[in-house]
Amino acid sequence: MTIVVGLDRRRGQIAGEWIATGTCEVQRTRVSPADRAAVREFLGRFGGQVLEVALETRTGWRFVVEELRRVGAEVHLAEPAETAGLRGPKERATGDRADARHLWELLMVGRLPESWIPPDHILDVRARVRLRHTLSEQRGECQQRIQATLYHHGSPQRRALMTGDGRRWLGSQPLPATARETVTVAVVMIDALDRRLAPLDKELRAYARRHKGCKAPMVQYGIGELCAVTILAELGDCTRFSSSGLAVKYAGLDITVHQSDQRRSAGHLSRQGPAALRWALFEAAQSACRHGSPDHDYDGQAAARLGHNRACPAVARKAAQALLSHAARTRRGGTRTRMTFPARDKPFLTPISRGRLPAGSCRHQPLDGPERPSGRNASPSGITPTKDHVAGPEPTRVVDRSKARRPRAQAPHHRPRARTTQPNRSSTPTTADPDA
Repeated sequence: MTIVVGLDRRRGQIAGEWIATGTCEVQRTRVSPADRAAVREFLGRFGGQVLEVALETRTGWRFVVEELRRVGAEVHLAEPAETAGLRGPKERATGDRADARHLWELLMVGRLPESWIPPDHILDVRARVRLRHTLSEQRGECQQRIQATLYHHGSPQRRALMTGDGRRWLGSQPLPATARETVTVAVVMIDALDRRLAPLDKELRAYARRHKGCKAPMVQYGIGELCAVTILAELGDCTRFSSSGLAVKYAGLDITVHQSDQRRSAGHLSRQGPAALRWALFEAAQSACRHGSPDHDYDGQAAARLGHNRACPAVARKAAQALLSHAARTRRGGTRTRMTFPARDKPFLTPISRGRLPAGSCRHQPLDGPERPSGRNASPSGITPTKDHVAGPEPTRVVDRSKARRPRAQAPHHRPRARTTQPNRSSTPTTADPDA
């Protein structure tokens, strides 16, 4: 007998609901506090039974998965946004119990949108990569704060302020006391972040040089040691993607489209994915402007049309697609070669010129004469289709070209009178049908 469990995690407690497939008995409980010891005690009641557990990929899922695997349970991680979307458009009051029941119901019917569970060593590398990315962003914010302070007080613009000459120039600027304090704190923060980033970069570079999974992305032009270890940590086993478009979508480099049910502008990057992975692909795309890059021509064409900043995401999408193609070829036993995309000879879509339609278009052939049928009730061959099959010769169709108007709306108890119009070309008068 298999027991299907749904767990809804919060910071203070975990709501659990499960159903026994043999007896169809549903039970629920709350695990509080939501820590490792409480989860281990909760799983002790299912000793010797087959468990299938569904939980969402929110913060804190790692220790729960480790405890579930310790007891031999089959774990299914659900993507939170897609799981919530399967509830439907109807507004419902949701709670911990309702969320837990929704998870095990989706798991039983086979509709749970599952996510990939990375191995432990990938999770450790991912934690270090994201720590480095966060520290690097904080360092950039401090530099932006210094530049904004200088511009606010009328100082000339200058780059490379953290070098020797830049720091001496920064100390010689006539700034008020409050502005000088802001600049001093920002410089101290940058120095502290640099002391933390230096050993972290050294460890990640050493890991990239000895790990086989990092050597495969480094075959691509522009991908170095830091970018390779970031791609390995965030993208993981890229053979799990069935197409290159899914890898691009996972990285958040796909272009948004118009959605009628959401207030979202179209034509921008979705940015729904790991920020560190987008950074690594964007840094690799920055080197495409060099003359030795295999994507130099493509980058030049895109930059001439869109600009350099908007051309880099296009090259980054190509890099993600090339990585997926390289992994698929390596998995099939092919040679590890540099994956580049050749230039297209023909565009995907043929441009359409404005003006008159060509002769071979879908328009009906013109028919001359006063009895020319209209395009709505006549075929291009000139034969008028009929709805009823009548035996014998085809009846003669009388074309009425009068512009008889419909009768005015009257009360139901009044009987509409027939209206006649002056005949135009036919001698048969027409009668307006009130039900027409």
